[in-house]
Amino acid sequence: MHETSTRCVRWCALTAVCAVFFAGSAAAQQSTPPLPQVDPQQLRQEVDKLRQELLALRDAYEQRLAALELRLASVSGTPPVAGAVAVPPPVTAPPQAAPVAPPTDAPVASTVPGAGGPQGALPVYGNPSAMSKIFNPDIAVIGNFLGAVGKNDIAPAPVFEMGEAEATFQAVVDPYARADFFLAFSPEGVEIEEGFLTLTSLPGGLLAKVGKIKQQVGKVNTFHAHSLPWTDRPLANVNLLGGEEGLADSGISVSRLIPNSLLFLEATGELYQGNSGVFQSHTRSDVSWVGRVRGYRDITEATNLDVGASIARGHNDAGPDFTTRVFAVDAILRYRPLQRAIYRRFIGRTELFWSDREQEDGTVPAFGMYVSGDYQFARRWFAGARYDWSERAYDATLKDKGGSLMLTFWPSEFSQVRGQYRRVNFAEGVRSNELLFQFLFSIGAHGAHVF
Repeated sequence: MHETSTRCVRWCALTAVCAVFFAGSAAAQQSTPPLPQVDPQQLRQEVDKLRQELLALRDAYEQRLAALELRLASVSGTPPVAGAVAVPPPVTAPPQAAPVAPPTDAPVASTVPGAGGPQGALPVYGNPSAMSKIFNPDIAVIGNFLGAVGKNDIAPAPVFEMGEAEATFQAVVDPYARADFFLAFSPEGVEIEEGFLTLTSLPGGLLAKVGKIKQQVGKVNTFHAHSLPWTDRPLANVNLLGGEEGLADSGISVSRLIPNSLLFLEATGELYQGNSGVFQSHTRSDVSWVGRVRGYRDITEATNLDVGASIARGHNDAGPDFTTRVFAVDAILRYRPLQRAIYRRFIGRTELFWSDREQEDGTVPAFGMYVSGDYQFARRWFAGARYDWSERAYDATLKDKGGSLMLTFWPSEFSQVRGQYRRVNFAEGVRSNELLFQFLFSIGAHGAHVF
Protein backbone atom coordinates (compact mmCIF):
# COMPACT_ATOMS: atom_id res chain seq x y z
CA MET A 1 0.00 0.00 0.00
CA HIS A 2 2.79 2.31 0.85
CA GLU A 3 4.57 1.48 -2.41
CA THR A 4 1.41 2.19 -4.39
CA SER A 5 0.99 5.64 -2.85
CA THR A 6 4.63 6.45 -3.46
CA ARG A 7 4.29 5.47 -7.12
CA CYS A 8 1.22 7.71 -7.51
CA VAL A 9 3.04 10.64 -5.97
CA ARG A 10 5.92 10.20 -8.46
CA TRP A 11 3.59 10.07 -11.47
CA CYS A 12 1.76 13.18 -10.32
CA ALA A 13 5.01 15.08 -9.88
CA LEU A 14 6.20 14.03 -13.34
CA THR A 15 2.90 15.06 -14.87
CA ALA A 16 3.08 18.45 -13.21
CA VAL A 17 6.63 19.07 -14.49
CA CYS A 18 5.64 18.17 -18.07
CA ALA A 19 2.63 20.42 -17.91
CA VAL A 20 4.73 23.34 -16.75
CA PHE A 21 7.32 22.71 -19.53
CA PHE A 22 4.82 22.54 -22.37
CA ALA A 23 2.97 25.53 -21.07
CA GLY A 24 6.20 27.56 -21.07
CA SER A 25 7.02 26.43 -24.59
CA ALA A 26 3.59 27.40 -25.85
CA ALA A 27 3.88 30.80 -24.22
CA ALA A 28 7.31 31.32 -25.77
CA GLN A 29 5.99 30.41 -29.20
CA GLN A 30 3.11 32.83 -28.80
CA SER A 31 5.44 35.66 -27.66
CA THR A 32 8.05 35.18 -30.57
CA PRO A 33 6.86 36.70 -33.88
CA PRO A 34 7.24 34.54 -37.02
CA LEU A 35 10.29 35.11 -39.30
CA PRO A 36 9.59 37.21 -42.42
CA GLN A 37 9.64 35.53 -45.84
CA VAL A 38 12.89 36.33 -47.82
CA ASP A 39 12.91 36.53 -51.65
CA PRO A 40 15.92 34.49 -52.95
CA GLN A 41 16.23 36.68 -56.07
CA GLN A 42 16.41 39.87 -53.98
CA LEU A 43 19.00 38.29 -51.70
CA ARG A 44 21.11 37.28 -54.72
CA GLN A 45 20.96 40.83 -56.10
CA GLU A 46 22.14 42.27 -52.80
CA VAL A 47 25.07 39.82 -52.71
CA ASP A 48 26.06 40.77 -56.29
CA LYS A 49 25.86 44.44 -55.39
CA LEU A 50 28.19 43.94 -52.42
CA ARG A 51 30.61 41.95 -54.62
CA GLN A 52 30.73 44.76 -57.20
CA GLU A 53 31.39 47.33 -54.53
CA LEU A 54 34.26 45.23 -53.16
CA LEU A 55 35.77 44.86 -56.65
CA ALA A 56 35.50 48.60 -57.22
CA LEU A 57 37.28 49.27 -53.95
CA ARG A 58 40.02 46.81 -54.88
CA ASP A 59 40.53 48.39 -58.33
CA ALA A 60 40.70 51.87 -56.82
CA TYR A 61 43.27 50.67 -54.29
CA GLU A 62 45.42 49.08 -57.03
CA GLN A 63 45.29 52.23 -59.15
CA ARG A 64 46.34 54.41 -56.24
CA LEU A 65 49.13 51.95 -55.40
CA ALA A 66 50.36 52.00 -59.03
CA ALA A 67 50.31 55.81 -59.07
CA LEU A 68 52.37 55.91 -55.87
CA GLU A 69 54.88 53.43 -57.36
CA LEU A 70 55.30 55.56 -60.48
CA ARG A 71 55.74 58.68 -58.40
CA LEU A 72 58.40 56.98 -56.27
CA ALA A 73 60.09 55.68 -59.44
CA SER A 74 60.23 59.15 -60.98
CA VAL A 75 61.85 60.50 -57.81
CA SER A 76 64.32 57.70 -57.08
CA GLY A 77 64.98 56.54 -60.64
CA THR A 78 64.10 52.93 -59.73
CA PRO A 79 61.53 51.16 -61.93
CA PRO A 80 58.52 49.93 -59.93
CA VAL A 81 58.22 46.21 -59.30
CA ALA A 82 55.07 44.54 -60.59
CA GLY A 83 52.82 43.19 -57.86
CA ALA A 84 54.57 45.06 -55.06
CA VAL A 85 52.44 45.72 -51.97
CA ALA A 86 52.63 49.08 -50.25
CA VAL A 87 53.75 48.77 -46.60
CA PRO A 88 53.13 51.73 -44.26
CA PRO A 89 56.31 53.11 -42.74
CA PRO A 90 56.90 52.51 -39.05
CA VAL A 91 56.30 55.31 -36.56
CA THR A 92 59.87 55.31 -35.29
CA ALA A 93 62.68 56.40 -37.59
CA PRO A 94 64.43 53.40 -39.21
CA PRO A 95 68.11 52.86 -38.48
CA GLN A 96 70.61 54.27 -40.96
CA ALA A 97 71.73 51.69 -43.51
CA ALA A 98 74.23 51.67 -46.32
CA PRO A 99 72.76 52.83 -49.63
CA VAL A 100 71.63 50.00 -51.87
CA ALA A 101 71.85 50.28 -55.65
CA PRO A 102 68.46 50.18 -57.34
CA PRO A 103 67.68 46.89 -59.09
CA THR A 104 68.35 47.05 -62.82
CA ASP A 105 66.37 43.97 -63.79
CA ALA A 106 63.07 44.71 -62.10
CA PRO A 107 60.23 44.15 -64.61
CA VAL A 108 57.73 46.92 -65.24
CA ALA A 109 54.12 45.84 -65.18
CA SER A 110 52.62 46.30 -68.65
CA THR A 111 49.22 47.05 -67.09
CA VAL A 112 50.46 49.92 -64.96
CA PRO A 113 49.19 53.27 -66.27
CA GLY A 114 52.04 55.17 -67.87
CA ALA A 115 54.31 52.14 -68.30
CA GLY A 116 56.79 52.99 -70.99
CA GLY A 117 55.98 56.67 -70.72
CA PRO A 118 57.98 59.68 -69.61
CA GLN A 119 57.25 59.15 -65.91
CA GLY A 120 60.43 57.13 -65.53
CA ALA A 121 59.31 53.63 -66.51
CA LEU A 122 61.23 52.03 -69.35
CA PRO A 123 59.51 50.66 -72.48
CA VAL A 124 58.67 47.00 -72.07
CA TYR A 125 57.60 44.36 -74.61
CA GLY A 126 56.40 41.12 -73.07
CA ASN A 127 57.74 42.16 -69.63
CA PRO A 128 61.45 41.37 -70.22
CA SER A 129 64.27 42.99 -68.33
CA ALA A 130 63.72 46.72 -68.72
CA MET A 131 67.35 47.81 -68.80
CA SER A 132 68.47 45.01 -71.15
CA LYS A 133 66.23 46.34 -73.92
CA ILE A 134 67.98 49.70 -73.77
CA PHE A 135 71.64 48.69 -73.48
CA ASN A 136 71.49 45.35 -75.34
CA PRO A 137 69.70 45.68 -78.71
CA ASP A 138 68.52 42.64 -80.63
CA ILE A 139 71.47 41.46 -82.72
CA ALA A 140 71.38 38.84 -85.46
CA VAL A 141 73.49 37.62 -88.36
CA ILE A 142 72.00 35.95 -91.42
CA GLY A 143 74.12 34.06 -93.93
CA ASN A 144 73.07 33.68 -97.58
CA PHE A 145 75.22 31.09 -99.38
CA LEU A 146 74.53 30.70 -103.11
CA GLY A 147 75.61 28.27 -105.80
CA ALA A 148 74.95 27.87 -109.51
CA VAL A 149 75.57 25.26 -112.18
CA GLY A 150 74.59 25.37 -115.84
CA LYS A 151 74.94 27.91 -118.62
CA ASN A 152 74.34 31.68 -118.51
CA ASP A 153 76.39 33.85 -120.86
CA ILE A 154 74.54 37.12 -120.08
CA ALA A 155 74.66 37.25 -116.27
CA PRO A 156 76.89 34.39 -115.07
CA ALA A 157 77.17 33.74 -111.33
CA PRO A 158 80.02 31.98 -109.45
CA VAL A 159 79.66 28.30 -108.79
CA PHE A 160 79.94 29.04 -105.03
CA GLU A 161 79.51 32.41 -103.36
CA MET A 162 78.76 33.80 -99.94
CA GLY A 163 76.35 36.20 -101.60
CA GLU A 164 75.58 38.20 -98.52
CA ALA A 165 75.81 38.16 -94.76
CA GLU A 166 73.40 40.54 -93.07
CA ALA A 167 73.96 41.87 -89.57
CA THR A 168 70.96 43.47 -87.87
CA PHE A 169 70.75 45.73 -84.83
CA GLN A 170 67.27 46.60 -83.55
CA ALA A 171 66.16 48.27 -80.33
CA VAL A 172 63.76 50.72 -78.77
CA VAL A 173 65.34 54.17 -78.51
CA ASP A 174 62.81 55.70 -76.11
CA PRO A 175 59.04 55.62 -75.61
CA TYR A 176 58.60 57.50 -78.87
CA ALA A 177 60.94 55.79 -81.36
CA ARG A 178 62.81 52.63 -82.32
CA ALA A 179 65.88 52.07 -84.51
CA ASP A 180 66.69 49.39 -87.08
CA PHE A 181 70.03 48.88 -88.81
CA PHE A 182 70.80 46.28 -91.50
CA LEU A 183 74.42 45.96 -92.63
CA ALA A 184 75.17 43.89 -95.72
CA PHE A 185 78.56 42.14 -96.04
CA SER A 186 79.20 40.99 -99.61
CA PRO A 187 82.24 40.30 -101.85
CA GLU A 188 81.98 43.94 -103.00
CA GLY A 189 82.31 45.28 -99.45
CA VAL A 190 80.15 46.46 -96.57
CA GLU A 191 77.21 48.81 -96.94
CA ILE A 192 74.19 49.97 -95.01
CA GLU A 193 71.34 48.10 -96.65
CA GLU A 194 68.88 49.94 -94.42
CA GLY A 195 69.24 52.10 -91.34
CA PHE A 196 66.36 54.17 -90.08
CA LEU A 197 64.61 55.62 -87.06
CA THR A 198 60.87 54.98 -86.72
CA LEU A 199 58.84 57.65 -84.92
CA THR A 200 55.76 55.94 -83.46
CA SER A 201 54.12 58.69 -81.38
CA LEU A 202 53.48 61.48 -83.88
CA PRO A 203 50.20 63.40 -83.73
CA GLY A 204 47.41 62.65 -86.16
CA GLY A 205 48.12 58.92 -86.21
CA LEU A 206 51.23 59.39 -88.39
CA LEU A 207 54.15 56.96 -88.56
CA ALA A 208 57.46 58.33 -89.86
CA LYS A 209 60.83 56.84 -90.82
CA VAL A 210 64.05 58.76 -91.36
CA GLY A 211 67.29 57.27 -92.67
CA LYS A 212 68.21 54.93 -95.50
CA ILE A 213 65.05 53.08 -96.51
CA LYS A 214 63.97 50.64 -99.19
CA GLN A 215 61.44 52.59 -101.21
CA GLN A 216 57.88 51.29 -101.33
CA VAL A 217 57.63 50.79 -105.08
CA GLY A 218 55.84 47.50 -105.40
CA LYS A 219 56.31 44.70 -102.88
CA VAL A 220 59.50 42.81 -103.72
CA ASN A 221 61.61 46.00 -103.76
CA THR A 222 61.16 46.23 -99.96
CA PHE A 223 62.36 42.64 -99.36
CA HIS A 224 65.85 41.82 -98.14
CA ALA A 225 67.65 39.07 -100.04
CA HIS A 226 67.12 36.44 -97.34
CA SER A 227 63.36 37.09 -97.16
CA LEU A 228 62.71 36.47 -100.86
CA PRO A 229 60.77 33.31 -101.76
CA TRP A 230 63.34 32.71 -104.55
CA THR A 231 67.13 32.74 -104.84
CA ASP A 232 66.99 35.73 -107.24
CA ARG A 233 64.80 38.74 -108.05
CA PRO A 234 62.31 38.81 -110.95
CA LEU A 235 63.43 40.21 -114.31
CA ALA A 236 61.05 43.16 -113.99
CA ASN A 237 62.77 44.30 -110.78
CA VAL A 238 66.20 43.91 -112.39
CA ASN A 239 65.34 45.71 -115.65
CA LEU A 240 63.04 48.48 -114.42
CA LEU A 241 64.06 49.16 -110.79
CA GLY A 242 67.82 49.08 -111.01
CA GLY A 243 69.04 45.54 -110.45
CA GLU A 244 69.47 43.37 -107.37
CA GLU A 245 69.77 46.32 -104.97
CA GLY A 246 66.61 48.01 -106.26
CA LEU A 247 65.45 51.38 -104.96
CA ALA A 248 66.97 52.24 -101.57
CA ASP A 249 67.95 55.78 -100.64
CA SER A 250 68.29 58.25 -97.77
CA GLY A 251 65.13 60.16 -97.05
CA ILE A 252 61.89 60.45 -95.10
CA SER A 253 58.81 58.22 -95.22
CA VAL A 254 55.47 59.16 -93.64
CA SER A 255 52.46 56.84 -93.55
CA ARG A 256 49.00 56.89 -92.03
CA LEU A 257 46.11 54.48 -91.71
CA ILE A 258 42.89 55.71 -93.32
CA PRO A 259 39.97 54.68 -91.05
CA ASN A 260 37.10 52.93 -92.77
CA SER A 261 34.78 50.00 -92.13
CA LEU A 262 35.64 47.97 -95.23
CA LEU A 263 39.36 47.17 -95.16
CA PHE A 264 42.79 48.04 -93.82
CA LEU A 265 43.90 51.06 -95.88
CA GLU A 266 47.28 52.78 -95.63
CA ALA A 267 48.68 55.78 -97.50
CA THR A 268 52.43 56.50 -97.69
CA GLY A 269 54.44 59.45 -98.98
CA GLU A 270 58.25 59.40 -99.29
CA LEU A 271 60.93 61.94 -100.24
CA TYR A 272 64.51 60.85 -101.05
CA GLN A 273 67.89 62.23 -101.99
CA GLY A 274 67.46 60.95 -105.54
CA ASN A 275 70.33 58.45 -105.96
CA SER A 276 69.15 54.85 -106.15
CA GLY A 277 68.46 52.31 -108.84
CA VAL A 278 67.09 54.09 -111.90
CA PHE A 279 67.29 57.53 -110.27
CA GLN A 280 70.30 59.86 -110.20
CA SER A 281 70.41 63.43 -108.88
CA HIS A 282 72.63 66.11 -110.44
CA THR A 283 71.92 68.93 -107.98
CA ARG A 284 70.68 69.13 -104.42
CA SER A 285 67.16 69.88 -105.62
CA ASP A 286 66.96 66.74 -107.78
CA VAL A 287 65.07 64.76 -105.16
CA SER A 288 62.91 61.75 -105.92
CA TRP A 289 59.53 60.98 -104.39
CA VAL A 290 57.26 57.97 -103.92
CA GLY A 291 53.54 57.67 -103.26
CA ARG A 292 51.80 54.43 -102.33
CA VAL A 293 48.35 53.20 -101.29
CA ARG A 294 47.91 49.74 -99.81
CA GLY A 295 44.72 47.84 -99.02
CA TYR A 296 44.29 44.61 -97.05
CA ARG A 297 41.18 42.57 -96.34
CA ASP A 298 40.35 39.14 -94.91
CA ILE A 299 38.13 37.29 -97.38
CA THR A 300 37.51 34.26 -95.17
CA GLU A 301 39.03 32.89 -91.98
CA ALA A 302 41.73 31.21 -94.09
CA THR A 303 42.12 33.65 -97.00
CA ASN A 304 43.21 37.28 -97.31
CA LEU A 305 44.02 39.67 -100.14
CA ASP A 306 46.72 42.35 -100.10
CA VAL A 307 46.85 44.89 -102.98
CA GLY A 308 48.84 48.07 -103.57
CA ALA A 309 49.60 50.78 -106.10
CA SER A 310 52.78 52.90 -106.24
CA ILE A 311 54.25 55.77 -108.22
CA ALA A 312 57.83 57.07 -108.14
CA ARG A 313 59.54 59.93 -109.94
CA GLY A 314 63.12 61.21 -110.08
CA HIS A 315 65.91 62.35 -112.37
CA ASN A 316 67.98 59.79 -114.25
CA ASP A 317 71.53 59.41 -115.57
CA ALA A 318 70.68 60.76 -119.04
CA GLY A 319 71.13 64.34 -117.82
CA PRO A 320 69.80 66.96 -115.41
CA ASP A 321 66.75 67.65 -117.62
CA PHE A 322 65.57 64.04 -117.91
CA THR A 323 63.37 62.14 -115.46
CA THR A 324 62.05 58.62 -114.96
CA ARG A 325 58.59 57.71 -113.73
CA VAL A 326 57.69 54.24 -112.48
CA PHE A 327 54.15 52.97 -111.84
CA ALA A 328 53.58 49.69 -110.03
CA VAL A 329 50.61 47.53 -109.06
CA ASP A 330 50.99 44.51 -106.78
CA ALA A 331 48.68 41.85 -105.34
CA ILE A 332 49.18 38.96 -102.91
CA LEU A 333 46.64 36.23 -102.18
CA ARG A 334 47.27 34.12 -99.08
CA TYR A 335 45.48 30.91 -98.14
CA ARG A 336 46.16 29.03 -94.91
CA PRO A 337 43.49 26.66 -93.52
CA LEU A 338 43.22 26.99 -89.76
CA GLN A 339 42.88 23.26 -89.09
CA ARG A 340 46.12 22.43 -90.96
CA ALA A 341 48.00 25.72 -90.71
CA ILE A 342 51.41 24.11 -90.16
CA TYR A 343 51.00 21.68 -93.09
CA ARG A 344 49.21 23.55 -95.85
CA ARG A 345 49.65 27.07 -97.24
CA PHE A 346 49.47 28.88 -100.56
CA ILE A 347 50.77 32.33 -101.52
CA GLY A 348 50.16 33.81 -104.95
CA ARG A 349 52.00 36.99 -105.98
CA THR A 350 52.05 39.29 -108.96
CA GLU A 351 53.51 42.70 -109.76
CA LEU A 352 53.20 44.87 -112.86
CA PHE A 353 55.56 47.77 -113.65
CA TRP A 354 55.35 50.61 -116.17
CA SER A 355 58.45 52.75 -116.68
CA ASP A 356 58.64 56.04 -118.59
CA ARG A 357 62.26 57.04 -119.04
CA GLU A 358 63.18 60.34 -120.66
CA GLN A 359 66.40 60.41 -122.69
CA GLU A 360 67.88 62.24 -125.66
CA ASP A 361 66.06 60.18 -128.30
CA GLY A 362 62.69 60.61 -126.55
CA THR A 363 60.64 58.92 -123.84
CA VAL A 364 60.98 55.14 -123.60
CA PRO A 365 57.87 53.37 -122.20
CA ALA A 366 58.69 49.90 -120.87
CA PHE A 367 56.62 47.21 -119.17
CA GLY A 368 57.49 44.29 -116.94
CA MET A 369 55.69 41.76 -114.75
CA TYR A 370 55.94 38.47 -112.92
CA VAL A 371 53.51 35.91 -111.49
CA SER A 372 54.48 33.36 -108.85
CA GLY A 373 52.92 30.78 -106.57
CA ASP A 374 54.27 28.93 -103.54
CA TYR A 375 52.52 25.91 -102.04
CA GLN A 376 53.33 24.18 -98.77
CA PHE A 377 52.64 20.45 -99.18
CA ALA A 378 54.24 19.20 -95.93
CA ARG A 379 55.29 20.64 -92.62
CA ARG A 380 58.76 21.67 -93.83
CA TRP A 381 58.44 21.46 -97.62
CA PHE A 382 57.41 24.12 -100.14
CA ALA A 383 57.15 24.00 -103.94
CA GLY A 384 56.83 27.04 -106.18
CA ALA A 385 56.88 28.40 -109.70
CA ARG A 386 57.44 31.84 -111.25
CA TYR A 387 56.99 33.36 -114.71
CA ASP A 388 58.89 36.54 -115.75
CA TRP A 389 58.42 38.94 -118.66
CA SER A 390 60.11 42.33 -118.92
CA GLU A 391 61.26 44.96 -121.38
CA ARG A 392 64.45 46.96 -120.87
CA ALA A 393 64.17 50.47 -119.41
CA TYR A 394 66.65 51.89 -121.95
CA ASP A 395 65.18 50.13 -124.99
CA ALA A 396 61.66 48.70 -124.91
CA THR A 397 62.35 46.64 -128.04
CA LEU A 398 64.58 44.38 -125.95
CA LYS A 399 62.46 41.82 -124.10
CA ASP A 400 63.51 39.16 -121.60
CA LYS A 401 61.28 36.31 -120.47
CA GLY A 402 61.79 33.23 -118.37
CA GLY A 403 60.50 30.81 -115.79
CA SER A 404 61.62 29.10 -112.60
CA LEU A 405 60.69 26.09 -110.48
CA MET A 406 61.54 26.06 -106.75
CA LEU A 407 61.74 23.48 -103.99
CA THR A 408 62.42 24.65 -100.44
CA PHE A 409 63.10 22.71 -97.24
CA TRP A 410 62.84 24.40 -93.81
CA PRO A 411 64.62 22.36 -91.11
CA SER A 412 63.62 25.09 -88.63
CA GLU A 413 62.75 28.77 -88.55
CA PHE A 414 66.51 29.53 -88.40
CA SER A 415 67.57 27.81 -91.61
CA GLN A 416 66.35 26.78 -95.03
CA VAL A 417 67.66 25.02 -98.12
CA ARG A 418 66.33 25.94 -101.55
CA GLY A 419 66.86 24.64 -105.07
CA GLN A 420 65.71 26.56 -108.16
CA TYR A 421 65.74 25.66 -111.82
CA ARG A 422 65.77 28.84 -113.93
CA ARG A 423 65.44 29.21 -117.68
CA VAL A 424 65.62 32.64 -119.34
CA ASN A 425 65.38 33.75 -122.95
CA PHE A 426 67.32 37.00 -123.16
CA ALA A 427 66.67 39.73 -125.72
CA GLU A 428 70.14 39.10 -127.23
CA GLY A 429 68.90 35.73 -128.48
CA VAL A 430 70.76 33.79 -125.78
CA ARG A 431 69.06 31.17 -123.61
CA SER A 432 70.24 30.23 -120.14
CA ASN A 433 69.53 27.03 -118.21
CA GLU A 434 70.72 26.99 -114.60
CA LEU A 435 70.29 25.09 -111.38
CA LEU A 436 70.61 27.48 -108.44
CA PHE A 437 70.78 26.46 -104.81
CA GLN A 438 70.75 28.43 -101.58
CA PHE A 439 71.57 27.84 -97.92
CA LEU A 440 70.13 30.39 -95.46
CA PHE A 441 70.99 30.34 -91.77
CA SER A 442 70.41 32.77 -88.93
CA ILE A 443 71.73 33.31 -85.42
CA GLY A 444 70.51 35.80 -82.86
CA ALA A 445 67.23 37.65 -82.39
CA HIS A 446 66.05 38.84 -85.79
CA GLY A 447 62.86 40.91 -85.82
CA ALA A 448 59.90 40.15 -88.04
CA HIS A 449 59.74 41.72 -91.48
CA VAL A 450 56.93 43.89 -92.78
CA PHE A 451 53.81 41.84 -93.50
